[in-house]
Amino acid sequence: MDTPKIADPRMHTAEHILSGTMIRVYNCPRPFTTHLEKKKSKVDFVFSRGLTDDELHDLEERVNAVIRQDHHVYEELLDRAVAATQYDLARLPDSAGERVRIIHVGDYDACPCSGTHVRTTKEIGTLHIISASFEDGALRIRFKLSDPATTAASSRT
Repeated sequence: MDTPKIADPRMHTAEHILSGTMIRVYNCPRPFTTHLEKKKSKVDFVFSRGLTDDELHDLEERVNAVIRQDHHVYEELLDRAVAATQYDLARLPDSAGERVRIIHVGDYDACPCSGTHVRTTKEIGTLHIISASFEDGALRIRFKLSDPATTAASSRT
């Protein structure tokens, strides 16, 4: 059996915020695929079009505003039947068991997840959208993070 790859906690939590923002702004479902790496990551959403440069800039600003709010990130365990009434469990494997782990980013976002996360959003740094593309009903957004220490230093100047 393959050992699951553990995503970088900063990048993984940033993906939750990016996804939550896409849901709030564009009313789209959570990403159908994610590829999270320490240096750069990508997420794919079912979408009807590409985003303009202005929309990408606005999305980046919205995500970073949430990060700066320094939300507490925590987990909640729910019975699968209860979780199914509140969350989409389609991507959750049956092997996940009868208790489902829900990750909360403050009161901004919550979803089933088995990954590792930061304790507070200020540990993330700043999200930078590198590029976006649209093909066959899929919007792909590529992003990276700056170091949180760099972000804190630049906000003091």
